[in-house]
Amino acid sequence: MLATQSFRLGEFKLSSGGTSDYYIDCRITTLDARGAQLTGEVFLEEIRNRGWNIEAIGGLTMGADPIVVAVALTSGTVNGFLVRKAEKQHGTAQRIEGFRQKGARVVIVDDVCTTGASTVQAIEAAREFGFEIVGAMCLVEREEAGGRVNVEKAAAPAPFVAVFTASEVRKEHIALNTQHLAIG
Repeated sequence: MLATQSFRLGEFKLSSGGTSDYYIDCRITTLDARGAQLTGEVFLEEIRNRGWNIEAIGGLTMGADPIVVAVALTSGTVNGFLVRKAEKQHGTAQRIEGFRQKGARVVIVDDVCTTGASTVQAIEAAREFGFEIVGAMCLVEREEAGGRVNVEKAAAPAPFVAVFTASEVRKEHIALNTQHLAIG
């Protein structure tokens, strides 16, 4: 689904300020009904396989939002929280929305990791709140701009896991399009 729905070749400006010959918009997949189910399953399976035994999953809004909800629904026991880019200036002025239990074991998630800035920001806010970070995960790691190194440094000693790499998604995208052209 990522290769067929979320991956595009072309010339794109990235949020990091750089440019790329491809773009991955994971929300097209994570907000698809079947894609959301698969996302919840793959994240939950990885969390369980690693024995992380968490109480909640969360990340910086907006890339993490569908992943958080998918995992919470799939698990039936893992709570969700979202990290605002900045504290609200009204109401309770919270930066963390949803699950808010200090000391809880949590995993930080994001859809795409390029520089890792969003994931790092979420890790810092979650630690500042009082969560214990046991892992960080992204759906697709772009394998550039030092993202992995930045997230690993921020998450340490917790590990960073990428479900897929951009090169894997790109390879599948090209293979599927080559098959389609050969058949058509």
